[in-house]
Amino acid sequence: MNPELIHELGGLASEARNPNTQDIDLLPTQEILKKINDADAEVPAAVRAVLPQIAEAVDAIVAAFNNGGRLVYMGAGTSGRLGILDAVECPPTYGTDESQVVALIAGGEPAIYRAQEGAEDNPELGEADLKGINLSANDVVVGIAASGRTPYVIGGLRYARKLGCTTVALSCNRVAQIANEADIALLPEVGPEILTGSTRMKAGTAQKLVLNMLTTAAMIRQGKSFYNLMVDVKATNAKLVGRTRRIVMEATGATLEEADATLSQCEHNAKLAIMMILSGLPRNEAQRALENANGFLRLALQQAEAAS
Repeated sequence: MNPELIHELGGLASEARNPNTQDIDLLPTQEILKKINDADAEVPAAVRAVLPQIAEAVDAIVAAFNNGGRLVYMGAGTSGRLGILDAVECPPTYGTDESQVVALIAGGEPAIYRAQEGAEDNPELGEADLKGINLSANDVVVGIAASGRTPYVIGGLRYARKLGCTTVALSCNRVAQIANEADIALLPEVGPEILTGSTRMKAGTAQKLVLNMLTTAAMIRQGKSFYNLMVDVKATNAKLVGRTRRIVMEATGATLEEADATLSQCEHNAKLAIMMILSGLPRNEAQRALENANGFLRLALQQAEAAS
C-alpha cells in the first residue's frame, strides 16, 4: 500500500465524494437516472470555462498539420479509449490519412478491450510508445488523464517536450501533474462523480467533448467543411454514399440525377463534385483550383469567379 498515493488521490476533485448522491443506493431506477442526468448537465459549463485554452491547442494542431505534423493522443484506460475513438473517426469523416491523427493507449491494442494492469504506471512505456511511432518535433502530443497523474502519460509528455513537440495536457483536475509537463493545459474540472472515482462518467464526458472540439475545429480550419457541410467525407458504405449525394445536393441545389452524374466523374469526391457544379469547370481544372486554394472550397470558388 502506498500512503502517498492515497493522500494524493484524496486531494483530487475527481476522487471526492459527491454530496448530491450519498443516497443513490437507496433510490428507485428513475431517481438514479435523474441524479446521473443532473450531474452530466454540469459538464458543458466546465468545458466552456476552458475554451481559450482549447482554442490555443487547436491553433497548435492546425500549425502542426500545415507543417506535415500529426496529432498524437495518449492515455490509459477510459482516457486512452476516448483518444482512440476520436482518432479513428477522422479518416471517414474528413478524408484524412490514417497517420494524421494517432492514438496510443497504455498496454497497446489489448487494453482497448480489457484493462492491462500496471501498464499505466510505467512512464518509460509512454516514451517507448512515442518512439515506436517515430515522434517528430512537428507533432502535437495530447496527454489525456482524468486524474492528471498517470505515469504513462507523464513519461510520454516529458519525452515529447524534450523532442520539441507542442504538448497538451487534458485532465479534469486543476492540480493535475500532467499540466506541469505540457505547454497547454486543458483542465475542465467537473467535480465529484456520482459514484466516487468513476471517472468514465462526468470526466469521460468532458474529455470526449474536448477531443471532439480539437479535431472538429482543426479540420474546419483545414478546409474540411463548406459552410457546415463535411465535404471531405469518404463514401465507404451505402449510408455514406447517400450522405455524399445529399451534401452535393444541399451545397449546389442540384437534382439527384445531376449530383450522381457529377459524383460518378470524381469517385464520389463531394468537394470536387461541388466545385465542378458551382464553377462549371471540368474535373481537372476544378481539381487544380482546389489544390491552389489548399483545399478550401469557398476560396477556390471565389478565385474561379474572379478569374472568369
